[in-house]
Amino acid sequence: MSAYTGTKKKPGRKPFSDKLPREQIFIHLTDEEKEGAIDTFFTKVKEELDIIPAKVRVLEYMQEKAVFVEQIEGEKQRQVKAAQMPRHPIARAMGSISLMCFVIIAKYADGLPLYRQEGILSRYGGDISRATLANWMIALAKQLQPLINLMREHQHTGAVILADETRVQVLKEPGRPATSDKYMWVTLGGPPGEKSILFEYDPSRSGDVPMRLLDGFSGYLQTDGYAGYNAVCQKNSITQLGCWDHARRYFKDAQNAQPKRKKGQNNKPSKAGKALSLINKLYVIEREIKDLSVDEKYQQRQEKSIPVLNQLKAYLEENQHKVPKDSLTGKAMTYLSNQWEKLNVYCTHGELNISNILAENAIRPFVIGRKAWLFSDTPAGARASAIHYSLIETAKANGLEPYAYLKQVLTALPYADTVDKVEALLPWNIKKSDTPE
Repeated sequence: MSAYTGTKKKPGRKPFSDKLPREQIFIHLTDEEKEGAIDTFFTKVKEELDIIPAKVRVLEYMQEKAVFVEQIEGEKQRQVKAAQMPRHPIARAMGSISLMCFVIIAKYADGLPLYRQEGILSRYGGDISRATLANWMIALAKQLQPLINLMREHQHTGAVILADETRVQVLKEPGRPATSDKYMWVTLGGPPGEKSILFEYDPSRSGDVPMRLLDGFSGYLQTDGYAGYNAVCQKNSITQLGCWDHARRYFKDAQNAQPKRKKGQNNKPSKAGKALSLINKLYVIEREIKDLSVDEKYQQRQEKSIPVLNQLKAYLEENQHKVPKDSLTGKAMTYLSNQWEKLNVYCTHGELNISNILAENAIRPFVIGRKAWLFSDTPAGARASAIHYSLIETAKANGLEPYAYLKQVLTALPYADTVDKVEALLPWNIKKSDTPE
């Protein structure tokens, strides 16, 4: 057994980020206490995290104007020149860019429904209806769509995309009952260090949606095994990559359903338990190699994972016909058999993952937010949600604070009249421009 080489973390409270602004508070001695001292100095003895509560104010724009007298056709005429007003992504809106960013973050990052934000603003003295807030979200999403389009194109330049989808309720989807299932799709991918997490609303779960979302991509696609992705993979020569989390979950459910053995009974593992133990070996290997390079991961999988997979395949072929197909163990083995080729793909390249957990993690903020605001009223609202979630989660994935990123984007977007100017607002480009040389 190899010796443990890791360093033990020191106990104690995690220090505050050095990126936070700091204000020093000096605690002085009295003149009497300092009397007779040859010197005084200050030492830092404590840090406290502080927050300034929300403060609502009205920004009054006072536009300077200059009056000129010009001689035109022999007559003196007055001409007025006005200072150029800063552009706003929503013309004539009664809310500042900062307020709109606050509303976006509160709803889509913190799960605060608009009706509650309406109440909070009212409590601070700013009366803006939830209908107005919703209209802002939709109008801003339309302005941000070109940025999302560029993110989608950039995502397709990476080698791997992970995809998932989840249900969402949209009340006023034309031609569909309010209670019917509609879907929010998510894709995660892009070049190293420039990952994007993109959400897309569609009332359908048909194969036409991934056909549209993955148009132009030809690499590896990792999903949970849903057949709706098959058509685009075949058309674009995409290599499908399975998810071992789903395979393991089926066997875990089958194992949990086994009757508990009484003391003294045969402790021979069940068929589901035996398969589960082999699958768990694959995960142990992944934990051991997680910090290795792409090439080293590939080598380790060839040496360690492939033999386990061969053992599991032999066990599956020997036992699948011995269990009822409609039993939990039978269903687990059927899933494993049907997905076998896709489940083995992760061993062919060190950049690939054993499971689709990253896509599931990517869609989780939407699932959590959905529990708070429950539904979207219109398709336009659902599409706006997808765009705002995309920007927030992609900013986070690239190490940017979402509010600061959104404010920078919405401030610059009205002036972005070329593709190059819009590209400059991509999270990884902003990150590069903010990094000192």
